[in-house]
Amino acid sequence: MSKKFKYILLFIVLNFGALAIGSYFMNNGPLTDWYLALNKAPWTPPGWVFGAAWFSIMICYSIYMANLILKCKHKYLVWFLFSVQFILNVSWNYLFFNKHLIFEGFLIISNLTLVVGFFLFGFKNRLKLTSLWIVPYFVWLLLASSLNLYIIINN
Repeated sequence: MSKKFKYILLFIVLNFGALAIGSYFMNNGPLTDWYLALNKAPWTPPGWVFGAAWFSIMICYSIYMANLILKCKHKYLVWFLFSVQFILNVSWNYLFFNKHLIFEGFLIISNLTLVVGFFLFGFKNRLKLTSLWIVPYFVWLLLASSLNLYIIINN
Protein backbone atom coordinates (compact mmCIF):
# COMPACT_ATOMS: atom_id res chain seq x y z
CA MET A 1 0.00 0.00 0.00
CA SER A 2 1.46 3.37 -1.01
CA LYS A 3 2.13 6.16 1.46
CA LYS A 4 -0.35 8.39 -0.38
CA PHE A 5 -3.11 5.79 -0.09
CA LYS A 6 -2.41 5.43 3.65
CA TYR A 7 -2.74 9.18 4.08
CA ILE A 8 -5.96 9.23 2.07
CA LEU A 9 -7.37 6.54 4.38
CA LEU A 10 -6.19 8.44 7.46
CA PHE A 11 -7.85 11.64 6.31
CA ILE A 12 -11.03 9.79 5.34
CA VAL A 13 -11.24 8.44 8.89
CA LEU A 14 -10.52 11.86 10.40
CA ASN A 15 -12.88 13.77 8.10
CA PHE A 16 -15.77 11.36 8.43
CA GLY A 17 -15.06 11.30 12.16
CA ALA A 18 -15.56 15.07 12.18
CA LEU A 19 -18.85 14.65 10.33
CA ALA A 20 -19.98 12.02 12.83
CA ILE A 21 -19.05 14.19 15.83
CA GLY A 22 -20.71 17.22 14.26
CA SER A 23 -23.83 15.20 13.51
CA TYR A 24 -23.95 13.97 17.10
CA PHE A 25 -23.60 17.51 18.47
CA MET A 26 -26.26 18.92 16.17
CA ASN A 27 -28.86 16.91 18.12
CA ASN A 28 -31.26 16.30 15.20
CA GLY A 29 -30.97 20.01 14.42
CA PRO A 30 -32.31 20.06 10.86
CA LEU A 31 -35.42 18.16 11.95
CA THR A 32 -36.26 20.28 14.99
CA ASP A 33 -39.22 22.64 15.15
CA TRP A 34 -36.76 25.50 15.71
CA TYR A 35 -34.92 24.94 12.42
CA LEU A 36 -38.04 24.08 10.42
CA ALA A 37 -39.66 27.35 11.55
CA LEU A 38 -36.73 29.52 10.44
CA ASN A 39 -37.09 31.74 7.41
CA LYS A 40 -34.48 30.10 5.16
CA ALA A 41 -32.90 31.33 1.94
CA PRO A 42 -34.75 30.50 -1.28
CA TRP A 43 -31.53 28.82 -2.52
CA THR A 44 -31.43 26.40 0.43
CA PRO A 45 -30.92 22.93 -1.05
CA PRO A 46 -33.22 20.04 -0.08
CA GLY A 47 -32.08 18.14 3.00
CA TRP A 48 -30.72 15.11 1.13
CA VAL A 49 -28.26 17.36 -0.75
CA PHE A 50 -26.39 18.15 2.47
CA GLY A 51 -25.51 14.50 3.13
CA ALA A 52 -24.49 13.85 -0.47
CA ALA A 53 -22.47 17.06 -0.60
CA TRP A 54 -20.61 16.40 2.64
CA PHE A 55 -19.84 12.82 1.61
CA SER A 56 -18.33 14.01 -1.69
CA ILE A 57 -16.56 16.97 -0.10
CA MET A 58 -14.86 14.84 2.54
CA ILE A 59 -13.61 12.33 -0.05
CA CYS A 60 -12.15 15.17 -2.14
CA TYR A 61 -10.74 16.91 0.93
CA SER A 62 -9.08 13.68 2.06
CA ILE A 63 -7.35 13.32 -1.31
CA TYR A 64 -6.30 16.97 -1.14
CA MET A 65 -4.90 16.62 2.39
CA ALA A 66 -2.99 13.42 1.54
CA ASN A 67 -1.31 15.18 -1.37
CA LEU A 68 -0.60 18.29 0.68
CA ILE A 69 0.95 16.43 3.62
CA LEU A 70 3.23 14.55 1.22
CA LYS A 71 4.31 17.60 -0.78
CA CYS A 72 4.50 20.33 1.83
CA LYS A 73 7.67 20.98 3.82
CA HIS A 74 5.73 22.70 6.61
CA LYS A 75 3.92 19.64 7.99
CA TYR A 76 3.32 21.22 11.41
CA LEU A 77 1.52 24.13 9.74
CA VAL A 78 -0.57 21.73 7.67
CA TRP A 79 -1.54 19.67 10.75
CA PHE A 80 -2.27 22.85 12.73
CA LEU A 81 -4.54 24.22 9.99
CA PHE A 82 -6.22 20.84 9.61
CA SER A 83 -6.88 20.76 13.37
CA VAL A 84 -8.34 24.28 13.31
CA GLN A 85 -10.54 23.28 10.37
CA PHE A 86 -11.66 20.14 12.24
CA ILE A 87 -12.62 22.10 15.39
CA LEU A 88 -14.43 24.82 13.44
CA ASN A 89 -16.32 22.28 11.33
CA VAL A 90 -17.53 20.34 14.38
CA SER A 91 -18.30 23.40 16.51
CA TRP A 92 -20.51 25.06 13.88
CA ASN A 93 -23.01 22.20 14.15
CA TYR A 94 -23.12 22.52 17.93
CA LEU A 95 -23.48 26.30 18.03
CA PHE A 96 -25.94 26.62 15.19
CA PHE A 97 -28.22 23.60 15.57
CA ASN A 98 -27.88 22.69 19.23
CA LYS A 99 -27.52 26.10 20.90
CA HIS A 100 -29.32 28.14 18.18
CA LEU A 101 -26.50 30.69 18.21
CA ILE A 102 -26.84 31.71 14.58
CA PHE A 103 -24.57 34.78 14.71
CA GLU A 104 -21.81 32.87 16.49
CA GLY A 105 -22.35 30.07 13.98
CA PHE A 106 -21.80 32.59 11.20
CA LEU A 107 -18.52 33.69 12.80
CA ILE A 108 -17.43 30.05 12.98
CA ILE A 109 -18.38 29.22 9.40
CA SER A 110 -16.74 32.43 8.16
CA ASN A 111 -13.50 31.46 9.87
CA LEU A 112 -13.81 27.91 8.54
CA THR A 113 -14.18 29.36 5.04
CA LEU A 114 -11.04 31.46 5.59
CA VAL A 115 -9.05 28.40 6.72
CA VAL A 116 -10.20 26.32 3.74
CA GLY A 117 -9.54 29.31 1.48
CA PHE A 118 -6.01 29.47 2.90
CA PHE A 119 -5.56 25.78 2.05
CA LEU A 120 -6.78 26.46 -1.49
CA PHE A 121 -4.85 29.65 -2.24
CA GLY A 122 -1.91 29.33 0.17
CA PHE A 123 -0.71 25.99 -1.18
CA LYS A 124 -1.81 26.23 -4.83
CA ASN A 125 1.71 26.92 -6.10
CA ARG A 126 2.97 23.74 -4.46
CA LEU A 127 0.00 21.54 -5.40
CA LYS A 128 -0.88 22.98 -8.82
CA LEU A 129 -3.94 21.16 -10.25
CA THR A 130 -4.18 18.98 -7.14
CA SER A 131 -5.60 22.09 -5.45
CA LEU A 132 -8.82 21.47 -7.37
CA TRP A 133 -9.65 18.69 -4.87
CA ILE A 134 -10.42 21.31 -2.20
CA VAL A 135 -12.54 23.56 -4.43
CA PRO A 136 -15.82 21.71 -3.64
CA TYR A 137 -15.26 22.28 0.09
CA PHE A 138 -14.54 25.99 -0.43
CA VAL A 139 -17.55 26.51 -2.71
CA TRP A 140 -19.83 24.61 -0.31
CA LEU A 141 -18.67 26.77 2.58
CA LEU A 142 -19.41 29.92 0.57
CA LEU A 143 -22.93 28.59 -0.01
CA ALA A 144 -23.34 27.52 3.63
CA SER A 145 -22.11 30.93 4.82
CA SER A 146 -24.68 32.65 2.64
CA LEU A 147 -27.43 30.40 4.06
CA ASN A 148 -26.31 31.18 7.62
CA LEU A 149 -26.17 34.92 6.90
CA TYR A 150 -29.64 34.86 5.33
CA ILE A 151 -30.99 33.28 8.51
CA ILE A 152 -29.37 35.99 10.64
CA ILE A 153 -30.83 38.78 8.51
CA ASN A 154 -34.32 37.28 8.08
CA ASN A 155 -35.12 35.84 11.52
